[in-house]
Parts: sequence; C-alpha cells; structure tokens
Amino acid sequence: MTIQKIHHVAYRCKDAKETVEWYGKYLDMDFVLAIAENEVPSTKAPDPYMHVFLDAGAGNILAFFELPNSPEMGRDENTPTWCQHLALQVGSMDDLFAAKAKLEADGIEVIGPTDHTIFKSIYFFDPNGHRLELAANTGTADMSKRLDEVKWDMLNEWAETKRAPEHAKWMHEKEFS
Repeated sequence: MTIQKIHHVAYRCKDAKETVEWYGKYLDMDFVLAIAENEVPSTKAPDPYMHVFLDAGAGNILAFFELPNSPEMGRDENTPTWCQHLALQVGSMDDLFAAKAKLEADGIEVIGPTDHTIFKSIYFFDPNGHRLELAANTGTADMSKRLDEVKWDMLNEWAETKRAPEHAKWMHEKEFS
C-alpha cells in the first residue's frame, strides 16, 4: 500500500457557519462540501453533527465538525499552545505579508514573521482557538540537501538523549557556511 495524499484533516469547531466564513475571508478557502447526520456512521451513536469541508489547495481538504450536544470545546492543557498547529504554505513572502496585514486590519493578533531559515512564517488563532501558521519557503536546494543528510543522525541522537542535536546548528547562525 502507498498513501496517495491526505484525504482530509478534521478538527472540531464552535460554529460551522462562522468557521466556513472565516476561512473563506482570511485564507481564501472555498467551501466545498457539507455533511450533516443525526447519527455517527462509524459508531451509530445518536450524536448530530455538521461536517464542513474547505479547499486548502492542491487537493488538500481541511474539515471541521460542529458538535452541538458535546461538552464545550477545550484543548490539551498538557501541550503548550505553540505546539499543536496547522501550517499552511503560501506562495511567496508577499502573500505572507498580505495575509498578515489582512488579519491585523481586523484586530487578529499575528506573531511574526518568524525566520526558520528554510521558511518564514506567521502565527495566529482561528475563531475556534486553533493555532494556524502560514509559511513561505525561503530555503535553497543546498539547505534541503544538508538537512536531509543529517535527519536520521539527529533523530537517533534525540531518541537517546532527549536533547537537541547540533547537526543543523548552521540554521540558527547569522552566516551560513
């Protein structure tokens, strides 16, 4: 078996209509499908839901469930807020700056751009409390090659020590060698 692509990624939302409109307005995602049931197909549990699907580009689908009979949405309190997020790629730094300006114009707090050497990104939250990242690639083929060459060494060292390996320390230095 070979995975072809991600069919969709699903998150919970507070309000399906508000979520569809927000993602359309700020991230230009088209609303492509809605499915609503009074019973969960996989478990047969009587639990009405609205399941909405948005076009995240290149055949990627971002979906949300509104669950009116479930307890209020929360988050994993044992995981830092910066950790769990959805990163979406944009085409250029100009696109990144335009998105930042649009979000900030409506009072949405944006962090960044943050320089990750191989990409630059901004961070913000959707109306459901999900952290989003928009990223514009800035890396070179040489950078990708260098990172590819050390990925297993880094992972193996981390598995043994639980300390950040320094194989790619060059990414955080001012001048790349």
